[in-house]
This record gives sequence, structure tokens and C-alpha cells, in this order.
Amino acid sequence: MKKEILLSIDDAIKAAEKLKEEKAVQFIHDSAKLIAAVFAKGGKILIAGNGGSLCDAMHFAEELSGQFRKKRMALPAIALADAGFLTCTANDFGYEEVFARGVEAYGKKGDVFIALTTSGNSLNLLQAFYKAKERHLRTIAFLGKDGGKMKGMADLEWVVDGFSTSDRIQEAHMAAIHILIEMVEKELFPCSTLHSFVC
Repeated sequence: MKKEILLSIDDAIKAAEKLKEEKAVQFIHDSAKLIAAVFAKGGKILIAGNGGSLCDAMHFAEELSGQFRKKRMALPAIALADAGFLTCTANDFGYEEVFARGVEAYGKKGDVFIALTTSGNSLNLLQAFYKAKERHLRTIAFLGKDGGKMKGMADLEWVVDGFSTSDRIQEAHMAAIHILIEMVEKELFPCSTLHSFVC
């Protein structure tokens, strides 16, 4: 079993190394700039995904609306993850509409919709992208494999290719999300010290 564990560790390291590729660095840079600018103008971000990617969306949102590394003002980020809303919408409209309804409910012109998907083929996220475009939201996509049907749809996208399973892709996504949040904070709170974001 130790041999298999080491092989899996090597695979996880390969996923992390995807973050060093120029396309990943540029994506994080551009996404951080966009999100910080939206927050600075009083906008918000909406985040969605399925399964483990929805858990990552919740993680993403709470570290912006709650706290990441240091105390600072709360930032408006919503994961479209409320169980009552999801089951109501799925029951009444079909599961493919759950995130589009969330964008319709909460999204305003100038906000950002972020999709996390390892396949790029989730119909509910594709529908949400159409709704986001209709309502003039900016869009960001964290993708995997070959990008799927969502490839090329977002204003900003990053495809973690070279992995056939979702776990490694999600690990790379989550690492990128943490770095992105760190960069957003640096953009918005440049006067931060070790203990405070107060200038």
C-alpha cells in the first residue's frame, strides 16, 4: 500500500505544479484584479458547483464573507448552496435550472458569477452561464480535463488538464482559490500589517 500512497502523492504534486504554469498565474492575476474591482464598486460574487465543487464554492465564499488569514471587512460572496433553494428549484424547474435561478435571484449587472466544474459539461452550470450573460454579469470558470462544453464561455477561465479524475483537479482548483483570495486581499487592503488591515 505504501507504494500506492507514494504514487498518489506524486499525482497530487503534479496537480499542484499546474499552478506554476503561466496560464494559471495569469488566470489568478486577472481573476483577482476583476474580483477586487467588483468588490471596490460595491458588487458581489456568486459561486456554484456540483458535489465536491459545491463544497469548494462554499469554502471560497466563506473565506471572503467571513475571514481568510487576517481580520478585515466582510466581502460579499454567495455560494449557491442553500439546501431549501436547491431542492425547491430542482423539484419545480428541474435540476438543470438550480444555478440559473440563483443567478436570476441574486445577480446584478457588474457582479461576477464563478463556476467550479471538473468536466465543464454540467448542464446546470451552463444554464447559469447563459443567465449570467443575459444579466450582464462577468464570468469566471475553473475547469478540468479538456474544458468541456463550457470552454471558451467565460470571461476568464482556467483548465486543469492532464487528469482523468475529479479529485486532483479539485485540489488544484482549491489551491488556486486560496491564492486568489490572498491576492484580492492584497489589492483591496494594501495597508495590511501582521495583525490588522487598518492603515
